[in-house]
Amino acid sequence: MLPVARLGTPVHYVPGEATASFRISYDREPRSMELVSLGDVWTADDVPTLRAGVRWVHVAPLARSDFPADTLARLARGGRRVSLDGQGLVRAAELGELRLDDAYDPAMLRYVAALKLSEEEAEVLGDPAALPVREVLITHGARGASVYCGGTIEHIRAFEIRSDPTGAGDAFSVAYVAARARGFPPVAAARQATTVVADMLAEAT
Repeated sequence: MLPVARLGTPVHYVPGEATASFRISYDREPRSMELVSLGDVWTADDVPTLRAGVRWVHVAPLARSDFPADTLARLARGGRRVSLDGQGLVRAAELGELRLDDAYDPAMLRYVAALKLSEEEAEVLGDPAALPVREVLITHGARGASVYCGGTIEHIRAFEIRSDPTGAGDAFSVAYVAARARGFPPVAAARQATTVVADMLAEAT
């Protein structure tokens, strides 16, 4: 939190009793993940007062229990657009080996303007074009990303960079939201996000 505050970014600290934690193994491909502990549930009352100029909010749950529909509704107040990481839909809130399913609360998507999914998460949810979200983004690792928006599908190419991909999805989401907030249309924002991730991975090699 302190490094973010040093950048001049406003930080609102919400105390909690538990933090989500994972154990990741790279011994086999794809990597395996184990949910060691669940974090506190973010309630609607935990949402801080946001500045009037905030038009986009990105929500990055680690499990399905983190951000219920009521909390997303509070974030979307005042016409704000909510970006959601698909982990918050498909990751079952149970300890042990990470399990994905589609047993999420459909009300959650009522408040989501942009949904980012990995290929694995997209397979669990089915046809991305059928989801009730205007902007659906699917990341394909070294093969780029796909943008589903307004009944069209656009593929964004990327160049393979051999590096630890942990955090690449988060970087993509944040870069996408930042670009959308600056007025970029969805496809252009996805291109910008793909470039940001490539630069990040290149620096890590």
